[in-house]
Amino acid sequence: MEDDAPVIYGLEFQIHIIDFDDENNIINKNVLLHQAGEIWHISASPADRGVLATCYNRTSDSKVLTCAAVWRMPKELESGSHESPDDSSSTAQTLELLCHLDNTAHGNMACVVWEPMGDGKKIISLADNHILLWDLQESSSQAVLASSASLEGKGQLKFTSGRWSPHHNCTQVATANDTTLRGWDTRSMSQIYCIENAHGQLVRDLDFNPNKQYYLASCGDDCKVKFWDTRNVTEPVKTLEEHSHWVWNVRYNHSHDQLVLTGSSDSRVILSNMVSISSEPFGHLVDDDDISDQEDHRSEEKSKEPLQDNVIATYEEHEDSVYAVDWSSADPWLFASLSYDGRLVINRVPRALKYHILL
Repeated sequence: MEDDAPVIYGLEFQIHIIDFDDENNIINKNVLLHQAGEIWHISASPADRGVLATCYNRTSDSKVLTCAAVWRMPKELESGSHESPDDSSSTAQTLELLCHLDNTAHGNMACVVWEPMGDGKKIISLADNHILLWDLQESSSQAVLASSASLEGKGQLKFTSGRWSPHHNCTQVATANDTTLRGWDTRSMSQIYCIENAHGQLVRDLDFNPNKQYYLASCGDDCKVKFWDTRNVTEPVKTLEEHSHWVWNVRYNHSHDQLVLTGSSDSRVILSNMVSISSEPFGHLVDDDDISDQEDHRSEEKSKEPLQDNVIATYEEHEDSVYAVDWSSADPWLFASLSYDGRLVINRVPRALKYHILL
């Protein structure tokens, strides 16, 4: 696994396209050069597998600026069936620049998020205290600023992360700045809810429950993961305190929302079963017609009490801070994590839990 981990060599800034062969447990990779600068955030288009956006540092007049751009990878790498070339003989390919997101008047870019259910033509970028909605036009070769909003208040307010909700016809975005979570309506770019002091320290990441439209998870430097109902933000619905250092990432499983991944700079990845606040708190629902007479009584007893939340597994393959975790978009039982030392680890949900959820 270590030999196949993505690593930055020298001063070449790279993007690694990872192809995981599930049958043979083999990781193949291809390297793309990102010549614009050091990458701090990357996000893939949900509509076009060959298009991605990056936030990166570049130097201008002795100042470091964080910019954003949209890119296309080479056609031969889009299929996902490519073979990994021999590292000793292969040459890295270069990304094709589609367009820049002009942040000249707005400050440093923190992240770029894509409209989750759209055609890949709408993106939002967070730059210092500005939230910017862009329309990608002319085959994504031009980014037009459609609307924007700004944080108002004392001090230097800066966004740290954001997430576009897949619910409400994709008209809501959640953002984090300092210890505060905010919801925005993309139609009017107005604030619709605010959770002040959501965490005791900086909020690092957030994610929407894919099956429950008002539920949101957040994590931060207070070592906690919190779950919120945006209709009542006075206190979290649930709080997890399993990590011993900053929590950098939280991700809901795309299909089974009781499965929640977190990654932390305590070098651990934790898979939790948050079934009590999931879309199926009583377990997998079965139609009455499918239950035989012998199973009827047992099923009724089982469904009376919600299942208990618990930590499913703690993964300690990393030796350094875990800065990214995510679920596979193709296989709901597969997930990956990436640590500061460049180690990429791919894991599966334990088989016993998988069958418990399905059966």
